[in-house]
Amino acid sequence: MTPQPTRDRHSKKGRQSALFAVVINLLLAAVKMIAGIVGHCYALVADGIESAADVASSLIVWSGLRIASIPPDNSHPYGHGKAEPLAGLAVAIMLIVAAIGIAIQSIREIVSPHYAPASWTLAVLLGVIITKESLFRWVIKIGEDIDSTAVKSDAWHHRSDAFTSAAAFLGILIAVLGGERYKSADDWAALFAAFVIVFNGCRLMRPALAEVMDAAPHPEVEASVRQAAAKVAGVAGLEKCYVRKMGFDLYVDIHVEVDGHISVHDGHAIAHDVKNAVRRTNPLIADVLVHIEPAKPR
Repeated sequence: MTPQPTRDRHSKKGRQSALFAVVINLLLAAVKMIAGIVGHCYALVADGIESAADVASSLIVWSGLRIASIPPDNSHPYGHGKAEPLAGLAVAIMLIVAAIGIAIQSIREIVSPHYAPASWTLAVLLGVIITKESLFRWVIKIGEDIDSTAVKSDAWHHRSDAFTSAAAFLGILIAVLGGERYKSADDWAALFAAFVIVFNGCRLMRPALAEVMDAAPHPEVEASVRQAAAKVAGVAGLEKCYVRKMGFDLYVDIHVEVDGHISVHDGHAIAHDVKNAVRRTNPLIADVLVHIEPAKPR
């Protein structure tokens, strides 16, 4: 039994979502930056920069998923799964860097006199908000279905873009309705959105770092492993059980107690039965390392 077909299927779905996002974000980045320059709206230009960053992040996700799907080899006996959370980490860092750049430019625009934004830019932003929120919902569903840190990070990058567009929409609306006195409202909106993007970037960084550091997955995974191992004939008890996630795969280390008087051959057979039972609990479990110990006197 091998997780390779499941890994390949998940990787393919994730890469398809990333490539589709690249096409959408290229179009949105061009539309927003042109509209922002012509309509004298820096919030829209900043939004275009965010979409351009989305293009780069989606390409990083695509590359990370492609590498993570490569099976183990002599140089990487545990596979290449770490490429997937590393891609998610890179996307989170890109979000934070892009937000800092937007914040700096927003402050410059606030302190420097400039034209009030054109009212027609509101229509552009409304279309952008609908597109990006729809893209977020589609990508996050795929990310949750395949349990991909990188794809989920990419999805939240899209929602951050939708949020900056919504903030820009509100700022431009205030600037248009308020007149000369409120012409910098869109810049304040861009500044506020930058802080929200930093928050999202830091929030996305946590699960990616956790996976890179071999943090344990959801407790239910370990519980199902223990339950399956405990039912195997010849198992007298369980001690340690560690589960870690590498890309789309799970690796299990478990200590099993058996009768200390049985032969090495019988103990080895029990270990194989435990390994097979555990792997049947989840198609993503790539390998199970079983350590046999003599059962303690009860």
